[in-house]
Amino acid sequence: MRFSTAAVIALCLGVACAAPAAAQDVAVYVNGHQLQFDQPPVERDSHVFVPLRGVFESLGATVVYAKGTINATNASGGSIHLVIGSHDTMVDGKPLVLYYPPFVVDGRTLVPLRFIAQSLGAKVDYDAAKQVVNVSTGQQVAAGSDDIHKIKHIIVIMQENRSFDTYFGTYPGADGIPMNNGVPAACVPDPQTGTCIRPYHDTQDRNLGGPHGGNNAAMDINGGKMDGFVASAEHAGRFCKPPHPRCGGGKDVMGYHTRDELANYWSYADNFVLQDRMFEPNASWSLPSHLFLVSEWSALCSRAGDPMSCANALDDPMKPLDFGATVPPDYPWTDLTYLLHKNNVSWAYYVMEGQAPDTADGSMNGPQGRVGVHTPGIWNPLPSFDTVKTDGQLGNIQPLRNFVSAAKNGTLPAVVWICPAQQYSEHPPALVSTGQAYVTLLINSVMQGPDWSSTAIFVSWDDWGGFYDHVVPPHVDALGYGLRVPGLVISPYAKKAYIDHQTLSFDAYVKFIEDDFLGGNRLDPRTDGRPDSRPTVRENVSILGDLRSDFDFTQAPRAPLVLQGGHL
Repeated sequence: MRFSTAAVIALCLGVACAAPAAAQDVAVYVNGHQLQFDQPPVERDSHVFVPLRGVFESLGATVVYAKGTINATNASGGSIHLVIGSHDTMVDGKPLVLYYPPFVVDGRTLVPLRFIAQSLGAKVDYDAAKQVVNVSTGQQVAAGSDDIHKIKHIIVIMQENRSFDTYFGTYPGADGIPMNNGVPAACVPDPQTGTCIRPYHDTQDRNLGGPHGGNNAAMDINGGKMDGFVASAEHAGRFCKPPHPRCGGGKDVMGYHTRDELANYWSYADNFVLQDRMFEPNASWSLPSHLFLVSEWSALCSRAGDPMSCANALDDPMKPLDFGATVPPDYPWTDLTYLLHKNNVSWAYYVMEGQAPDTADGSMNGPQGRVGVHTPGIWNPLPSFDTVKTDGQLGNIQPLRNFVSAAKNGTLPAVVWICPAQQYSEHPPALVSTGQAYVTLLINSVMQGPDWSSTAIFVSWDDWGGFYDHVVPPHVDALGYGLRVPGLVISPYAKKAYIDHQTLSFDAYVKFIEDDFLGGNRLDPRTDGRPDSRPTVRENVSILGDLRSDFDFTQAPRAPLVLQGGHL
């Protein structure tokens, strides 16, 4: 669909134009789902202006913003060109005149909602009395992306502690580190020296990273400036005791790797799909992230076994015993395995026995724990879910060697999660090369087995690990999103050399699983048969993209790409 140019100029509805006024009470819905904005909408004479990225992406368009110029495209090649403060615009190459131009409020660029929505072919209804804007797109998943049931096995490989810019910040075509003539544009303040540090090519195999709890995420983001990474690392480093290597300052968090260090990861991006707007679902550390991975929530509950006693927990859900807890953790809210078991969908959570090096608060200092099949841990929370125990599913949590055997024998479950041990996790100070070799082995195991032709593999990293990233995370609720992490999609039906610019989080994995195996049923306490007190149904957040767009199910299944270097 090209952009519609009809009825996009008559923006004032015959009313004299006035200065902008805050419209905090205006609610904007796209296809029935309310958009959440970090900058409140602004109203001018019954016309609502909203932050540009949220509205473009909720309507299925990709936006590029640079030096006051806004360029948006959709999947059919249509385009919108806007300039801040200018009434002149272009839609599909045709000049138009805006009554109200885009403008900036508190560092956020606001665009006219009606113009953008109608240009994208959507219908807009504004009830001024109720302060509600309803946008309806009638948008369908792109042709070739709708035969999801060709995927019989979904595998999520979750690594540790890397931001997108750290691994793919210089990947061609991706939304990577902004450059001026080949030099990184950002220079992040270094409080220790009174200077600043630019992103730099770090060839070291062993990195340090920075703290990554909730407070650290807020410090790194710094109100959208994305310039607190070095200060956060140095602040945490004050508590180090030499000769611990983390005590040497914060420069390391500004380092990035290239194809030289990440040959296999970049090869997967070259041949399959790279996602450059994958965000951690929560703005904090590993345990909440892994809780989101399997249940779409991180919570702390006041009564054991009572899912209605749970409330949001950004940093402090119940921790395992080896992280300082005095009683074993209990997670009574509903996780995805409840729906899988209820619908006779096979699943497994494969665990590599060993150390889990993250700390209880995501800082760089403190106690460390272990991960194991029978050991509830920050990377293996499923043994502590009431549903897993009640449903008799603890046996589905298995050692990693069983995954390798299942891949070889063609007996993979429908849904698979894979959790590493410290040595293979890429969690600092683990070696990048060791983690990459481990992931390559896992992928090679699937590609060389009989289930490859019906499998989708998703690879990501559970949090940003304190490393620099330049993209401001979208705000969807009190817990997230967190900072950007890399995402890869590897499948015989994955598009080739495709960069997915949709806004995504680990919620998209759950949504894809639900759409493939559960008829679109969600972890929604109103409909899933097991009420809990979660405030957000994350799969239904309006800005969340659809992973089906990463596939072309009309193509013949692609041959495996077995890479060298896969080993433990």
